[in-house]
Amino acid sequence: MKTTRASLETLEVFCKTVELGSFTAAARALGLTPQAASRAVTRLEGTLGAALLRRSTRLVRPTEAGRSFHERCRAGLSMIAEASAALASGDRAVGLVRISMPTTFGHHRLLPALAPLRRAHPGLRIEAHVSNHNVDFVREGFDLAVRLGEIDRATFVARNLGDFPLGLFASPAYLARAGTPRSVDDLAQHEAILFTLPSSGRVLPWELAGGRSLRPPAAWLCSEDFLACITLARAGAGIVQAYRFLVERELARRELVEVLPQLGGQTRRFSLVYPKGVPVTPAMRVVIDRVLLHARADRG
Repeated sequence: MKTTRASLETLEVFCKTVELGSFTAAARALGLTPQAASRAVTRLEGTLGAALLRRSTRLVRPTEAGRSFHERCRAGLSMIAEASAALASGDRAVGLVRISMPTTFGHHRLLPALAPLRRAHPGLRIEAHVSNHNVDFVREGFDLAVRLGEIDRATFVARNLGDFPLGLFASPAYLARAGTPRSVDDLAQHEAILFTLPSSGRVLPWELAGGRSLRPPAAWLCSEDFLACITLARAGAGIVQAYRFLVERELARRELVEVLPQLGGQTRRFSLVYPKGVPVTPAMRVVIDRVLLHARADRG
């Protein structure tokens, strides 16, 4: 433990010297002598085998290696300080939680739910992986993920976040130009904005009421980020099928309107998942509870 404490103290001396620009100022801030501060940094340079500071009679400045090392040290010392404060206050939700989420659900549902957590748990850190690729929990080191559709319950613990309805939407300007479809058959005559799954390259069909699936001729294909489909629809490019929660703002502003609402009602389920048999840490539990609480509030 003594070696660990000395190492942390040395790093703090180095960081303070970089930030204040002199050994004298750093020593004064840390309650040391300038000579002790200088010796500590010299020992650190010897341990690392790299020059971290350029010294003059009045000022010191970091080398390129020193600037890079300072950024990492400062971040590490901040995390240690946060964790210490959290433990001192009795908060056991300390450490990093890595969570993967689809872009649409992440932007519109999950990230707003997670935003307040660090105010309540300062020792908690969250890495949000926002992507439409399903991550490998073990190989990529993730703790939690949001998944769409059926979940392999032999492998994962799955918590339901809700069944979210789909609809068909277009801009008033597009409908004024192309006409408003009155039936499923009319859709074949319209500009369709479709999404390509990044994992397989498969084009997602439209899922309609009654379990019917429709693959209209694609005027536009988007991949990676589904929000591009909504941007195109808002700009008058054609008709898009999307979750209602993604277009609430556009509907309220009349930037988009629903087309053939009688075909809506088909839903897709989102779940929060993690591998079975993996211990749930206090930090993970805080994140799980917050996400589920937000999901229950959304469902009323």
